[in-house]
Amino acid sequence: MQITLNPNKEIVDTVKEGLKRTGGYCPCRRDRTDDNKCMCREFREQIKDPNFEGYCHCMLYYKKK
Repeated sequence: MQITLNPNKEIVDTVKEGLKRTGGYCPCRRDRTDDNKCMCREFREQIKDPNFEGYCHCMLYYKKK
């Protein structure tokens, strides 16, 4: 398993700006809860799944099997 940043620099820069603006919460989500703090709960659970390969919700991170 390997987790990397999205190779698209524009997406990475946009999401990082959003994270700064929201205090570390996923800029793609309305609720400011612990579950939505980057790295969000949804992606942490996807990481645990050995069959999952793909991007997190906001496309900042990519998990490769």
